[in-house]
Amino acid sequence: MAGERILVVEDEANIVNLVRAYLEREGFAVKTVTDGRAALQQAHATRPDLIILDLMLPGIDGLEVCRRLRQESDVYIIMLTAKTEEADRIVGLELGADDYLTKPFSPRELVARVKAVLRRRREGDGGGTRVTHESGTIVAGPLTIDLARRRVIKNGQLIDLTALEFELLHVFADDPGIVFSRAQLLQRVWGYDYVGDERVVDVHIGLLRKKIEADPSEPLLLKTVRGVGYKYDEEWRVASGEYYRPSPIAHRPSPIAHRPPKVAEP
Repeated sequence: MAGERILVVEDEANIVNLVRAYLEREGFAVKTVTDGRAALQQAHATRPDLIILDLMLPGIDGLEVCRRLRQESDVYIIMLTAKTEEADRIVGLELGADDYLTKPFSPRELVARVKAVLRRRREGDGGGTRVTHESGTIVAGPLTIDLARRRVIKNGQLIDLTALEFELLHVFADDPGIVFSRAQLLQRVWGYDYVGDERVVDVHIGLLRKKIEADPSEPLLLKTVRGVGYKYDEEWRVASGEYYRPSPIAHRPSPIAHRPPKVAEP
C-alpha cells in the first residue's frame, strides 16, 4: 500500500496539515491543493488512487469538481462536508462521490477508510470484483454482468455504471434473493465497518435503480426489505422488454399436468 497516491483538496490549512501528517505516516504519497481548479489540474497530471475532496472550495466548488472528475475517471472520492450541508452531501453522492465524512472528523477514521478502500481494490485486482463464476458472467434477469470487462448489458444496451455501482450490483446479483443490511453492504462494497450515517447506501441504491429499473419509483429488481435492507429479486424475468412476474404454472411444472389421463371404465 505504501506509495499509493492521495490527493487532498482542502482550503483549511490546519485540516490539510493534519490529514497529510496522518496519511504520510502510513506511507501514502500525498499531494495537496486548496482550490477546485488546481484540484482538476492535479488530478489530470498525477492520476491519484484516491481523492479527499472538500465541498466548500474557492473558485470551482467541490460539487463541480466531483462532476467533472466523474466524466473521465472512476477514482475513489471521499467528500468532506460540514454537518449542516446535508443537501450538498446528497448532491455530491449523486454526482459520483463514493463516501463522505462530516467535519469535525477523526483523522484516524479517515485513514482507516482510505486504507480499507485501497486494500480492497488492490486485492480485487482493480476494483474489488469477485469473479465467482467460471464464465466470468452473471445473468440476472434482464441484466448481463460481464465481470472481466466490468460491463453491464440490459436488453442489449450498455449501462454506464460507476465503479462503486458496479460493485454494489455485483454483490446483489451474485446472491439473488439474499437480503443485505446496510452494514453488510458497507462492509462488502465500501470495504470497512462504517461509523456514522448509513444513508450513503440508500443514495447509491437510488442511483443504481435509476440505471437498471424500468421505473425506479417502483423497482422490480432491486427491492427494499422494510426494516432490514435490500435484495435482488430473483423472481423477475423479462419478456419483450417488459418486466413481468411469471405465474407458478408458467415456471414450475404442474403435478396435474403430469398425471396419466383417466380411462373411462367400461
